[in-house]
Amino acid sequence: MRHERQTRLYKKSNTGYFVNAVIIRQSNMGSEATLKLLDKGHVDALLDHEQALQAVREAFTLHSLGDGQVFSVVRESLSTGGIFGIKSGGVSNQNLLGFKAAGFWPNNRKLGSEPHQATIMLIDPLTGRPQCLIDGNTITTLRTGAAGALGLQLLARPESTNVCVFGSGVQARVQIDYALQVIPGITYVLYLTATGKPDIEFERRFASRVEVTHCTDADKSVCESDVVITATPGSGPLFDSESVQAGTHITCVGADTKGKRELPEGLLARARVVVDDRIQAQSIGECQWDTKIDSTELGDLITGTARLDRGPYDITIFDMTGLALQDLAVARRLYNQACEKQVGHDIAWPW
Repeated sequence: MRHERQTRLYKKSNTGYFVNAVIIRQSNMGSEATLKLLDKGHVDALLDHEQALQAVREAFTLHSLGDGQVFSVVRESLSTGGIFGIKSGGVSNQNLLGFKAAGFWPNNRKLGSEPHQATIMLIDPLTGRPQCLIDGNTITTLRTGAAGALGLQLLARPESTNVCVFGSGVQARVQIDYALQVIPGITYVLYLTATGKPDIEFERRFASRVEVTHCTDADKSVCESDVVITATPGSGPLFDSESVQAGTHITCVGADTKGKRELPEGLLARARVVVDDRIQAQSIGECQWDTKIDSTELGDLITGTARLDRGPYDITIFDMTGLALQDLAVARRLYNQACEKQVGHDIAWPW
């Protein structure tokens, strides 16, 4: 019986990114296909903040131009108290297809581990065969931080100096990391924690770069800040609408599931709202609480398809729910690098 044998090459697309190209060859021999596994160590060694930022910008661009597909999100509560979701999509003209299975397992904290867990699978769109299985935790963290950074670049006032962040965990930290990178004038960070107690590790991380102060008064902290970042589990409004001053930019991270929210009622109506994907934001983001609110997609601002001329007194909100294209754009870069550098575990995966 004759079998098809795949030879995979790499070429640069017109955007400068490597694209998988597949050549199918006939062979009388059995398939020599392999599945590459990239664990956390491999991902951490290959991926940095700048690469994630470039890949996420590409994902937003593809989404805006209609080249990338984003399929319906699966996001369901589990009897264990966690949340499980699947985000999938692809770019047909770049031979990119895949999904991320991810969610939130709060009991992991008792095990001394991270409650957010994610795994990414890249699939050959021509055959349906899996190409690469990747630990998605670092990818999710950096691509979310990168998306927030792009929102800051396009929406926050460049002269912003004070940032208030709700949360001090993994996502709060990466959002601040990126904020300090894209807005050099930031000199002061206020942070609030779920326990109401200071987080010494959070303070140490940023103490050499900015002044860091733990706060317990949410409304006062928001009132004094140019930029507000909400990076919590999204259990309910974190502050009063009246505390948000004219000119403030708000990055919303935590509302990514039906029923979650971090913003107070009525704030969306006061602001100029930007989303990563309009339908997704109305389904699982902050916009689920006011589905008729006008919004602009961030990718359209990047490509120039839409404009948002920010006035100095405008309140802007970036409602981030996370796009599959972001995960896949980052994962593709890692896969190509791993193939070139012969990194990862290659497992025989015959068919």
